[in-house]
Amino acid sequence: MIHKHIDFYISHLKSDIPAGIVVFLVALPLCLGVALASGAPLFSGLIAGMVGGLIVSWASGSQLSVSGPAAGLTAIVFNAIESLGSYSGFLVAVVLAGFLQLLFGFLKAGVISAYFPTSVIKGMLAAIGLILIIKQIPHALGYDASFEGDESYMQETAQTAFGGVLGALKFISPSAAVVSAVALLILMLWETALVKRITFLRIIPGALVAVLWGIIYNIVILEIRPEWAISEKHLVSLPTTDNPQDFIQLFSFPDFSFLLNAQTYTIAATLAIIASLETLLSLEAVDKLDPMKRVAPTNRELKAQGIGNMLSGMIGGIPITAVIVRSSANINAGGHTKVSAFTHGTLLLLSVMFFARYLNHIPLACLAAILLQTGYKLAKPKLFFEFFKKGANQLIPFMATIIAILVTDLLKGIVVGLLIGLYYVIRANHHAAISLTQSGNNYLLRLNKDVTFLNRALLRKFLDQINENSFLVIDGSKTQFIDHDILETIEDFIQGASDINITVETVDLQGKEKIQFTRN
Repeated sequence: MIHKHIDFYISHLKSDIPAGIVVFLVALPLCLGVALASGAPLFSGLIAGMVGGLIVSWASGSQLSVSGPAAGLTAIVFNAIESLGSYSGFLVAVVLAGFLQLLFGFLKAGVISAYFPTSVIKGMLAAIGLILIIKQIPHALGYDASFEGDESYMQETAQTAFGGVLGALKFISPSAAVVSAVALLILMLWETALVKRITFLRIIPGALVAVLWGIIYNIVILEIRPEWAISEKHLVSLPTTDNPQDFIQLFSFPDFSFLLNAQTYTIAATLAIIASLETLLSLEAVDKLDPMKRVAPTNRELKAQGIGNMLSGMIGGIPITAVIVRSSANINAGGHTKVSAFTHGTLLLLSVMFFARYLNHIPLACLAAILLQTGYKLAKPKLFFEFFKKGANQLIPFMATIIAILVTDLLKGIVVGLLIGLYYVIRANHHAAISLTQSGNNYLLRLNKDVTFLNRALLRKFLDQINENSFLVIDGSKTQFIDHDILETIEDFIQGASDINITVETVDLQGKEKIQFTRN
């Protein structure tokens, strides 16, 4: 359900604005990191974040999804800029990709999200949670060998990511470790019932307190013990502007002469397909996390992303998708409506225009603590125990998705999870389609649902269990469709049954070779 009345948004402002501040703090370094990893101008990541927050949030039908530059596209963007040899030429591909996404929305391509199993989606969330924890530990300890790898491994491997954690343990920065440890304690304290009972503290987001702690610590320590201060490379780094003209000059525009380059269209199609898949996956995951259990319209989301990418490309931004890390941070911070995503976009804009020099005092260790908490909430041990109790048909796709994402990347891991999930669905349907019961020399073979050639092996197995000198009833009354291959197997058995003194009676098998369509 999509809430459109103004009272709905006003009633949640007290939770949405603080949540928007938290999302802004999380999004800020990620926008810069994704742009850096993509080989694009740093400001292009902030443009994408602004468009995602200011425009896509209202065009989308989701109340909690946050859009912005996605780590999953970095390799594609990097190679595209390199192959075209021009960032302004690449922007043309971004605009075209947005147009294709808009077209996907009108063609109702969003329906594919209905085929993502819950076990795979929750496996994706848990994997992202683990990635966040693994990637943020070095930042929390003041070791930044891979700043851009905050949301995925990108071109790295699981081995190098774990190597980063081990490397961080050898090069711990005491000041960063102290800041992140205290920030984590603050975040944990803000989750307790004690703080939630105090009205004044309840309205202040814990993440904001954690960030203020980091800034104050660094300012004070610079005065009394400079050697313990956090160095500049471990602080947020925003481009600073002195006046509106400087700000406008940070934007860049597409070179439409690249419309004559065939490679532009190939890149645009690749971006549109991958960005749409990532968006639908994130949207499905957000719906699972939403405490109010709202279901966002997928086709509208594709249209919103299309509009966002067309606009982002027109003013110099890298591609946008719905992003699960920022969306999860939004939900964890208590966001209820799209006002929180809009607030984060507004703060990104204002920060670059007016407050960049002040925000550049924020230690990355504080932001690492926020993401560590988000990662833990996505990959709680309780979640693994829940899937263990559900049995192999849920546990194996869940674990396979996690492992595949950790070893490869998001989309490849999802494909592995879907294939394994599909195997268990087919296996379950295969065994449930036909049942055989026996009472003495009497047998009942029941076709419980529509049966196809996939069930032929199971049918033959059951028919082979019928003993000589017995009576068999084959009941097809519960089916609407029986594959010709199944009917042929039954007919072949009936013809040979008399030789071993088996009497066969059929119930409602004929006339079901064609799929029946019913009209409402």
